[in-house]
Amino acid sequence: MSIEYATRQLPVVVIGAGPVGLAAAAHLTGCGVPPLVLEAGAAAGAAIGNWRHVRLFSSWRDNVDPVAARLLDTAGWAAPDPTHRPTGAELIEEYLLPLAKLPPLADRIRYRARVDGITRLGLDRTRGAGRDAAPFVVRLADGTEHLARAVVDASGTWHNPNHLGGEGLPAIGETSATAYLDFALPDVLGADRAAHASRHTVVVGAGHSAANTLLDLVELAAQQPGTRITWAVRRTRVDPVFAPGDSDALPARGAIGTRLRQLIDDGQITLESGFVTHRVTVLPSSRTAATGPAVRLSTRDGRAVVADRVVVATGFRADHRIGAELRLDVDPVLGASRGLATLLDPDLPRSWSAPPHGVTELRHPEPGYFVVGIKSYGRASAFLMATGYRQVRQVAAQLAGTTAATRPARCHPTVPVATGVAGRTAADHRPSPVAVFR
Repeated sequence: MSIEYATRQLPVVVIGAGPVGLAAAAHLTGCGVPPLVLEAGAAAGAAIGNWRHVRLFSSWRDNVDPVAARLLDTAGWAAPDPTHRPTGAELIEEYLLPLAKLPPLADRIRYRARVDGITRLGLDRTRGAGRDAAPFVVRLADGTEHLARAVVDASGTWHNPNHLGGEGLPAIGETSATAYLDFALPDVLGADRAAHASRHTVVVGAGHSAANTLLDLVELAAQQPGTRITWAVRRTRVDPVFAPGDSDALPARGAIGTRLRQLIDDGQITLESGFVTHRVTVLPSSRTAATGPAVRLSTRDGRAVVADRVVVATGFRADHRIGAELRLDVDPVLGASRGLATLLDPDLPRSWSAPPHGVTELRHPEPGYFVVGIKSYGRASAFLMATGYRQVRQVAAQLAGTTAATRPARCHPTVPVATGVAGRTAADHRPSPVAVFR
């Protein structure tokens, strides 16, 4: 048996059991290619559990992969109302957990399996002879190794947030002030209420994660006197970030722009625009008193904001360290594959979502290695869940030895679903946000 033939008998390792990772497993299964899903958490959708209290902008109709819906429907899935906008908790409990428990997938998922590195069997990055035929070696943090014919990395970016510092590096003193920092989407109306009630919170960041926290803080302030809110953004203008009203394709998201502008005009939120954090100072009083200002954020030009808590909602970035021994072609600006980066424009904050693309744009010099989902965008934002579903549909077809246009029927080129949740073809599934909430 040749090495090349033996490699083809190995599974495709999928890293991550979130929406896009499980969709990849469903598509691979439908194409007759066995997946092996490695999930660092204890259950499917573990990363989403960190923002389980947040409601998405879009409805169930736009957040379910068509092939996954077909598998669920066959198993008698009680599909949710397609017009309802789910919370993170509902996304997990009503979609991801049932999907992960289906017989075609359940035996192919390994939990608490954190990937520590990926290489080629018997080769490092510098050696090219026989590279294409050599299987991948996927090593876990516990020392376990899995051989794979290909690797689909859908691990996401949740555990790699951007810094509070506004110049790409941590702000001076940032690591010493972590006791007073919350990273992205704290549950200020629930589990994290005590840390923010009747205190002054600064929210840093101009994305939709920041917007959700700001709106929750406003609700908290209405319930708890003395709660103060400051919004610090690096841009000198926030209007391009949140288009009000009907100018946004998603009404629930567009309403945020109108609401935030009104809250600023009414004085319920204090806006600090053009605020680039350079230094974080833990105030002496915070070391001896349970209350009172804890930290001061300062800019290079001497502006400062003093607060009890800081919510760092500055976005996320892709971490490619597990692929350090692979031959990757990563754009030096965005950290996405070079082909995909050409479709993303970081100077247009409301247009940071790539048009439809496939394996050509995702391809790296390392054959058989694909980064999909929100991690594929590097530092870019506004990733769409359905973009990830289209990505894995084409990756699965590629790994099955076909193209999206000529796939055999076993790859499910169309997906008739009786539930009404995803009753459209896989090719024309309408985009919807995954990292955009409320």
